[in-house]
Amino acid sequence: MIVYGTKYVIEKKLAPSSSAYVVIPFSSIILALLVGAAFLVLSGHNFFEVYTAMFRGAFGSTYGLSETVVRTIPLTLTSLGVALAFRMQLWNIGGEGQLYMGAFAATWVALTFPGGSAWWVMPAMILLGMLVGGLWALLPAIPRAIWGVNEIITTLMLNYVAIFWVDFLVYGPWKDPHGFNFPLTATFSSGAILPSLGNSRIHAGLFFGLILAVIFYVVIYRTRWGYEIRVTGENPGAARYAGINIKKNIMLVMFFSGAVCGLAGMSEVSGIAHRLQHGLSPGYGFTGIIIAWLSRLNPFVIVIVTFLFGGLQVGGYIVQTSGIPSSMVTMLQGLLLFFVLGGELLTNYQVKKVPAKKVTAAPAGDDSV
Repeated sequence: MIVYGTKYVIEKKLAPSSSAYVVIPFSSIILALLVGAAFLVLSGHNFFEVYTAMFRGAFGSTYGLSETVVRTIPLTLTSLGVALAFRMQLWNIGGEGQLYMGAFAATWVALTFPGGSAWWVMPAMILLGMLVGGLWALLPAIPRAIWGVNEIITTLMLNYVAIFWVDFLVYGPWKDPHGFNFPLTATFSSGAILPSLGNSRIHAGLFFGLILAVIFYVVIYRTRWGYEIRVTGENPGAARYAGINIKKNIMLVMFFSGAVCGLAGMSEVSGIAHRLQHGLSPGYGFTGIIIAWLSRLNPFVIVIVTFLFGGLQVGGYIVQTSGIPSSMVTMLQGLLLFFVLGGELLTNYQVKKVPAKKVTAAPAGDDSV
């Protein structure tokens, strides 16, 4: 007896629709907000009032708008950093740790040379923060390039090593003796503090992100090295056939990815905290992963999306006065990542019905087949 049938397979689209790159991310945001609204309703809150209060708190006043920009600065840098690695299909989940190591290195400069001039202290903080952040990312890059060790696990675990290293310093040898027993270092001197814009907390780190977004775009889309990165990420087999040195590029890309995240840490301690302290980052490195994917790794789109995410964080803290926990923001970020990744699947893959292979089945009791 011959049995016919059909089966369904998931296959990659040869040419994804250009409209899908706009519609699906937008739909992902709407779905995340709807699911978040459902949670708010179930917890006894009016979701419309909560969302309205978040929007007004983040964008409805000069103070709220300036605080949104302040949050945008580290988010832009960490998003650009991890996006560079993602472009080559390197999963740098260690942006948070690289941020902390950059902050640690910049703080070392500030504490070691407390009376130094800003003309050389500030460049030293920037360069050393980027160098140490890059080297921290290079640690998992070397085994990934040589032995194929999964970088997801190694970069993720190094986050906690970096965070606990900073905690050791601010609770121990670098603890400010005049800090009323709080886990923080002494305040930086004026030469180690990034200049601010007017009376706001917006500092010069804003220009780091804007300049790097332009540099990244030029490097990725207008240089030979950027072409190698894109080819390696899209088709490693073709990259090897073309003679591209994949091992070298893995280490270079991861180094520069970590260096940009390290710059985010330097800008935080120099522009905002003016010292190294416990809990320096509320998860900028992890949020940068969500932003990078939501922006489809486009550096200019990253700048826009980070502004919106900065507003989400500021608005989330403001609605705490209404009894809404700050974890609401974390939940919304998780929902965004969930739906964005689901949207990525819909954009690049399709479910296709194909005929199943013919199967010849023997009649019952017949052992000839």
